[in-house]
Amino acid sequence: MPRPHPKEFRDDVVAIARQGESTVKQVAKDFGISESCLRNWLHQADVEDGARPGVTASESAELREARKRVRLLEQENEVLRRAAAYFAQAHLPGNDLPARP
Repeated sequence: MPRPHPKEFRDDVVAIARQGESTVKQVAKDFGISESCLRNWLHQADVEDGARPGVTASESAELREARKRVRLLEQENEVLRRAAAYFAQAHLPGNDLPARP
């Protein structure tokens, strides 16, 4: 996978494309990127500016972090659930835990 272009480069290309002096196809060709890539950048810039509905980069990062935190909490919850089940078994009649040496 090719390295992503720097944000400053993307912002500059989007600004030039928005001026409307050239077609999207020509701007993309002039900067050596694909037309679909430039269209994606324009779409994302519109979302970031609030001109179009969609998920901004900051919202996407926040959602990614929240999902990561939920996974971690679910894992911790599973460990605690298993520990509680183990210790509950110790209090059942006839289930003595082995003595520690």
